[in-house]
Amino acid sequence: MFTLDEAFAPVANAVNSLIFFSVKAGNVEVPLVVLWLGGGSIAITFLLRFLNLRGFTHAWKILIKGAPTDHNTKGEISHFEALSAALSGTIGLGNIASVPIAIALGGPGAIFWMLVAGFFAMSTKFAECALAVKYRKIDGEGRVSGGPMYYIEEAFSRLKLPRAGKLLAAIFALMAVGASVSIFQVNQSYAQFERVTSIEAPLLFGIVMATLVAVIVLGGIRSIARVTSRLVPAMCLIYLSAGLVVITVNASMIPAVLQQILEGAFGLDAAAGGAVGAMINGLKRATYSSEAGTGSSAIAHSAVRTNNPLTEGYVALVEPFIDTIVVCLTTGLIILVTGAWQADVPMGIGMTSFAFESVFPWFSYILCISVILFAFSTAVSWAYYGSKAVGYLSGNSPRVDTIYKLALCAVLSLGATIELAHIVDFIDAMLFGMAIPNLLAVFILLPELKRDISQYERTLGQAEPVSVLGQGGGADKVPK
Repeated sequence: MFTLDEAFAPVANAVNSLIFFSVKAGNVEVPLVVLWLGGGSIAITFLLRFLNLRGFTHAWKILIKGAPTDHNTKGEISHFEALSAALSGTIGLGNIASVPIAIALGGPGAIFWMLVAGFFAMSTKFAECALAVKYRKIDGEGRVSGGPMYYIEEAFSRLKLPRAGKLLAAIFALMAVGASVSIFQVNQSYAQFERVTSIEAPLLFGIVMATLVAVIVLGGIRSIARVTSRLVPAMCLIYLSAGLVVITVNASMIPAVLQQILEGAFGLDAAAGGAVGAMINGLKRATYSSEAGTGSSAIAHSAVRTNNPLTEGYVALVEPFIDTIVVCLTTGLIILVTGAWQADVPMGIGMTSFAFESVFPWFSYILCISVILFAFSTAVSWAYYGSKAVGYLSGNSPRVDTIYKLALCAVLSLGATIELAHIVDFIDAMLFGMAIPNLLAVFILLPELKRDISQYERTLGQAEPVSVLGQGGGADKVPK
C-alpha cells in the first residue's frame, strides 16, 4: 500500500541532499551544516571572549532575581518564563532518544563531544537571543513578534542588501514553519505509551495530544509561558531524579564508563569510526538537542519583559547548559552504566527504556510519563515558533495565525497513525537549514553586539545597568 510517507519521499530526499550535503572524513560522512553550526559556536565563543564562562554566574542572578523593570518595560513574560518556554522546545525526545543513537553510532566518546558542543552552544544562544530581543517588534497592544526573521533583515540592511535580507528572512520563516510540525514527538510518545500500557489507540492518543496543544497555543505566549514554567521544572525533576537512581544503583560502573568516554573521544579505541566518528555523532546529536544556531529558541526569548535585551542573552546561555550538559549527560550515563548501548534492543528510545527497566521494571512508567511530557512541551513551543514565522510571512494576520494553529493540530492528531521516516527527515532538514541564514546574520551583527556587551559590563557595578540596546525593532542605535 502506497503510504503518505512514501509519497513524501522525493521531496524529503531532495531537501536532505541539499541541507545535509556531506564530505568524507575518514570513513565518516560529515554534513557541512554540522560543521557550520559547530564552527560557528566556537568562533562566537572566542569572539565574545568566553562569555559563556564569564557570564554564567550573572545569568543565574538575573534568572533568580530578575532584571530591573519599570512601568515602561516592554515584553510579555518574565525571564524564567521565557527560559521555560524555550527549554520546553529543546528538552524533548532528542534528549531521550537521540543520545543513545549517538552512542550506538559513535561509541561512548560521542558523549564527550556532545558536552563540548553544549559548552560552545551557550555562546551562540546568548548572541541570537540578545539580538532577537533587540530587533523584536511590539504592537500597540503590547504583543511581541520577534526572532531571527527580524534581525536577519536588519543585518543585511547594514550591508545595503535589504532585498537579500527580506528573502533570507522569508526562507528562514518558511523553514521554521516546516520544522514546527512535531509529529515525531507525538509518534514516539505514543510508541512508548503503547509499549508500557499495551493500549492500541493511536488516533485517540493523537487527538488528545493535539487538543491539549491547541488549548495552550491558541492562548498565545502568555498561556504557553504559564504552562511551561510549571511543566518544564516538573518534567526535568521527574526524569533527572529517576536517572539519578539508575546511576546510583550502578555507581560501581562509573569509573569504567568515564574511561570509555575519554578513550572513545580521542580515538584510543577502534570502535565507531574512532575519534572522528565519536566527534561527528556527538556534534550532530548535541545540535539536534539544543538547537543552538538554528534560531528557534530566540523566538520564545524575544517575548521577555526587560529594559535591556542583553539580560535575556545571559539567561539564554543557561539553556544549553541545562538541556545538553545536564539532561543529555544524564541520559548518556544511564545508557552506559547499564550497558544498554550493547544490549540487543531497538536503537533510540528502546535503549533508554531498557536502561531504566534494568533497575526496576516499573521505571518504564516513569519514562513513559517523561516522554509524554517532553513530547507535549516540545509540540507546544514549536507551534508557537511556527505561528510567529507564519505571522512574519502574513503580516501578523490574526486569521492566518488561527488557521495555521488549527491546521497544525489537525496534522499532529494523525502523528501516531502514520509512518514517519521520510517526513521526519524533511522536518530535520528544515531545522538544520534554519541555521544558514540565522548564523550569517549573527556574524554580521556580532561587532555591534560586542560593543553592547562591553558597555553593559562597565555598568554592572551600578544599581541598574544602562540600557544600551533599543526596544521595538532597534529604534535606539548603539553609540559608535
